[in-house]
Amino acid sequence: MSYTLIGINVLLYLLEWVTQGVVYQALAYYPPFTAVEPWRMITSAFLHSPTSILHILFNMYSLFIFGPIIENLVGRWRFLALYLLAAFGGSVAVLLLAPGAVVVGASGAIFGLLGAFFVIQRRLGGNNMQLVIVIGLNLVIGFVVPNVAWQAHLGGLIVGAGVAAVYLATRRPRQKGAQIAAVAGIAVALVAVTIAAVTL
Repeated sequence: MSYTLIGINVLLYLLEWVTQGVVYQALAYYPPFTAVEPWRMITSAFLHSPTSILHILFNMYSLFIFGPIIENLVGRWRFLALYLLAAFGGSVAVLLLAPGAVVVGASGAIFGLLGAFFVIQRRLGGNNMQLVIVIGLNLVIGFVVPNVAWQAHLGGLIVGAGVAAVYLATRRPRQKGAQIAAVAGIAVALVAVTIAAVTL
């Protein structure tokens, strides 16, 4: 699944160039469009800035490194749910904290993977210091470097950690129903926050 996601991101990046901005304009997330085009909250996570090759290179490198590890630990479909919910959480954070921004990039989802890996490593008793440094540095970069959506990073990180915590708490086979319900609950909560932010 990790390599499939990388392929989709690369394909859409190439299409952004070929279509000269048409794909970008159709799928990027702009919070004022949330009520009428809510799918942008997810599709934007598969786009990257056409003016910066480093944007997609960094995100895809991170997905290449961390994706297979987490996917092997939680399983293919749980990994996909984690990735998409983290991307969604990143967009929700942008909606709440930067409602006038135009956002693209897998960074929210990537930070979700980092948050999930932190939770899993902590549970397994692994050394998280290097991971904490990586997360901390990237959060700081988001705050000090212009045109970086730190809101998406923060939202993705929180949601990713939360989903991983659910996976760990409901990892026994007999808890499958509870796990599905809890993950669905996170999705419903994100939808509810989105609706509230749009309508209030």
